[in-house]
Amino acid sequence: MTLAHDTIEADYLIETPLDPARVADVMAGEQSSGTFVRVQNETDALRARSRASVLRIDELEAVAQPSLASAWLTRQGTGGPYRRARVTLGFPVANLDANLPTLAATVAGNLYDLGETTGMRLTALRVSAAYRARFELPRHGVRGTRAATGVAQGPIVGTIIKPNVGMDAMETAALVRDLCEAGIDFIKDDEVCANPAHAPLEARVRAVMNEVKRYRERSGRNVMIAFNITDDLDAMRRHADLVEREGGACVMASINWCGFSALQSLRRSTPLVLHAHRNGYGMMSRDPALGMSFQAYQTLWRLAGVDHMHVHGLGGKFAQSDAEVIESARDCATPLTEAFDDVVMPAFSSGQWAGTARATREAVPSADLLFMCGGGILAHPDGAAAGVASVRDAWAALEAGIDIDDYARTRPALQRALQYFGGKR
Repeated sequence: MTLAHDTIEADYLIETPLDPARVADVMAGEQSSGTFVRVQNETDALRARSRASVLRIDELEAVAQPSLASAWLTRQGTGGPYRRARVTLGFPVANLDANLPTLAATVAGNLYDLGETTGMRLTALRVSAAYRARFELPRHGVRGTRAATGVAQGPIVGTIIKPNVGMDAMETAALVRDLCEAGIDFIKDDEVCANPAHAPLEARVRAVMNEVKRYRERSGRNVMIAFNITDDLDAMRRHADLVEREGGACVMASINWCGFSALQSLRRSTPLVLHAHRNGYGMMSRDPALGMSFQAYQTLWRLAGVDHMHVHGLGGKFAQSDAEVIESARDCATPLTEAFDDVVMPAFSSGQWAGTARATREAVPSADLLFMCGGGILAHPDGAAAGVASVRDAWAALEAGIDIDDYARTRPALQRALQYFGGKR
């Protein structure tokens, strides 16, 4: 079904001891033209023009205990059972214009604080092609990242600078040199290492890019470095300009802490690949009755024009289920509307190594992905070069339809990885 050009649709999972239809109406009013009571200047004409609409309500099962506390319900003396429902609201585009922070405040703002609810989760967000056209598209996405790295097919194999703090600029550059020689495609900074006193970003960029350029001249291969430029907006712009001047191709930001406005402004001011790190997303997503699902989350950030989105990893070290990781990766690979090729590259990380390649390949529709292994490469018992070889061997086996364990019999780096990391899972 084609979405009306003047409407934004948002899906929610709500929980309430009240009539879900009544609560859906409260949600629509609260986030558009009204408040908890009708006020004097809330005319019928204003409501017809600006009020959000309740488009669908599908009631689900009720539960005996509330998921979240509500002082408002306590004051009302209202108890369970607590009814759950899926609700779809339609918000008039005219209320928002092309304003990403206000869009987020509308679909994911005061709704979380409504006293009538004991659960509120934004599960999906849909925009029309006309509205999508008013925002930034990825400058690079999958095709641009492949072109910049020279990796025409298969996953882009990456790693993360580990240790993430402690190394100075020259030590970091030496590690990057070793990783380039090991055959890596992509290297990123860790999210907690941006501009520390012991390795200032300016010194680190210059030292690292010197090694990358030397390797490029020797080998003809380009290695993409995602420098963590997370900071205030003015600093991020300066840092991005520095990376561009030094011949770099990519910058990374911790998007939840920089904010929509900063990322939009950064996108407009730099031609570099924007690598979106979602650290902190767990506080928005881990409670099934609160926060937002990845589909809605990535929709908002893709409107800011990012090129890569983190999705965590299969069988990884974090709390997300494999099903959630798979769904997230597929969300990244799905255009927001049929009118634009605006897919972004999913970045798999968190506890990834050669042994998790099988599950990843089986789960995702293509190899258009970043497969990043920190410890899975840098902690390989035979060194980083063996770590990279083990990951490439695993993917080569999968692409050829050969069992990884069988393939490992003639691939020492892969065999050692299976023995070493496999015993630690």
